[in-house]
Amino acid sequence: MTTDTKTAETRTFEADVSRLLHMMVHSVYSDRDVFLRELISNAADACEKLRFEAVSRPELLGDDPKPRITIAANPDNRELVVEDNGIGMSRDEMAEALGTIARSGTRAFMERVEAGKAAEDTQLIGQFGVGFYSAFMVADRVDVISHQAGSDEAFRWSSDGKGTYEIAPVPLEAAPKRGTRVVLHLMEDASSYTTPYRLEGLTKSQSGHVPVPITLVEKPGAEPRDIADGTALWVRQKSEIKPEEYTDFYRSVAGQYDEPASTIHFRAEGRQEYSVLAFVPGSRPFDLFDQDRKGRMKLYVRRVFITDDADLLPRYLRFVRGLVDSADLPLNVSREMIQESPLLASIRKGVTNRVLGDLVKTAENDAETYTKIWENFGVVLKEGLYEDYERREQLLKLARFRSTASGEGWRSLADYVAAMKEGQKAIFFMAGDDRARLEASPQLEGFRARGIEALLLTDPVDSFWVTMAPEFDGKPFKSVTQGAAELADIPLPEDAAKPDAETSSDVASFLAFVKTTLGEEVSDVKASDRLTESAVCLVAPEHGPDRQFERLLNAAGRLDKAAKPILEINPRHERVAALAKLGDDEKAFKEDAAHLLYDEARVLDGDKPADAKAFSARLARLIDRSLAKG
Repeated sequence: MTTDTKTAETRTFEADVSRLLHMMVHSVYSDRDVFLRELISNAADACEKLRFEAVSRPELLGDDPKPRITIAANPDNRELVVEDNGIGMSRDEMAEALGTIARSGTRAFMERVEAGKAAEDTQLIGQFGVGFYSAFMVADRVDVISHQAGSDEAFRWSSDGKGTYEIAPVPLEAAPKRGTRVVLHLMEDASSYTTPYRLEGLTKSQSGHVPVPITLVEKPGAEPRDIADGTALWVRQKSEIKPEEYTDFYRSVAGQYDEPASTIHFRAEGRQEYSVLAFVPGSRPFDLFDQDRKGRMKLYVRRVFITDDADLLPRYLRFVRGLVDSADLPLNVSREMIQESPLLASIRKGVTNRVLGDLVKTAENDAETYTKIWENFGVVLKEGLYEDYERREQLLKLARFRSTASGEGWRSLADYVAAMKEGQKAIFFMAGDDRARLEASPQLEGFRARGIEALLLTDPVDSFWVTMAPEFDGKPFKSVTQGAAELADIPLPEDAAKPDAETSSDVASFLAFVKTTLGEEVSDVKASDRLTESAVCLVAPEHGPDRQFERLLNAAGRLDKAAKPILEINPRHERVAALAKLGDDEKAFKEDAAHLLYDEARVLDGDKPADAKAFSARLARLIDRSLAKG
């Protein structure tokens, strides 16, 4: 593969691009209009990048300093052109930008589309650097002619979207004076995209608020006319902006086609001056769980685009889309300076507090909207409970939970505390990976009998943040699977059967026998006050991780040695009482029973029997004994 700029060459798309183009060409997407928004967005980015580079290299602007985007139609030839006078691309940049997909998550994106989730497809285009390829939904050939600012060479990229593309040099007179020209040779059923009213309507609705003026040339030789003035929406007064204008801008900046759940628009003045226009999406962005957990907020300095990688919000707010425009940062700020800038750290703090404050107001004033936000992004917000000590109290107020009392609704911690029982000193929770299994756990029986609510935590992050958030409203968090249940101080309802205050001597002896029999497999065997129906359960020692947290640490290879569990036995259970009455002549059977009780507790806790072969042998002996007596 040659890199000689004097020759033409044909290259093959990388595998993921070929697969994506196949989907595009075969009309997987239901809304083809999105292609124009994506091409305009790319053109605007190119103009913004040039403005940034021109701060240190003003000669790049030459005698054409004003950015612009031109849409030109040729109805007779079924051609549509989107041209900008931005930064342009070199030959290598063309191959990189138009022949590969760099952002992670592409494979998952395509698998989701191929799975037939067509209702979401227009929300996905543009989120993984694939926006340019949407041109092949309407064109059977695309030519990209680009002249990089400051260069004396120009190149043409051309492809029919069927697996290969060609890059060749072109004379400067055949290229834009500077920037990039995208020529779409439209399919026959896409000829309507050359009609002026269609182009103007789509541009205004989808891209009317990009910070670059847009002009339309209705046919070859016609005079250009302005259809968007390039006024940045975020510099206008909120009272002047219509809701649909916010929605259009959100869709442009977020790469989605849903409605924003919340819009945050403000200007900070004082020691630092900056404008913020941010949105909480109405649905989950597809890259929400990317491993790098990066945000998607853009940084501008006095309306000049700087970067979309400025870490403007903490990672647990990465679902927020929008921008910050600073009046104080220098225009020639570098990424290294951004990372070390105390001014940007101050902006980051102010924007974070404002976003969280807006979420608090939504939660207080519009519970229905906030519920939707929480259902989409609660699992991400809870990462902040683990990572952001400074704002943990505020995040705890925002958190919502399923619980043993919530049904299919959500409970706040304030709701929980208000409903605490007399004598209850802690906020009880149980963590696991399945809500139905948690609700059926024997560890909850004593709590349920007393009407004590327990939070049901099913997200992996839950096991981590509860170790970092020691209390809410003065009430500590306590796992129902760890340590003593502390139920003695909480009375049973008047109509509930009262258990015996003391354990009988036979049962006490049997518990001691079980402890001796199990030996090192458990740290202790105790009579349980948390069990009302089941015979046994396992709990973790008072200090150290609870049962679920220990599993997560062990799965991640971060646990040197697992703590031995405590086996709790229900002294009031008929099976336990019957076993306790057996004499010494039944010692072998009682030993089998002790091990089977322990394995039963493990199974109820979601684990396997400690020794499958020994478990099978004991179970077989139990069956044989039952048959012999039958």
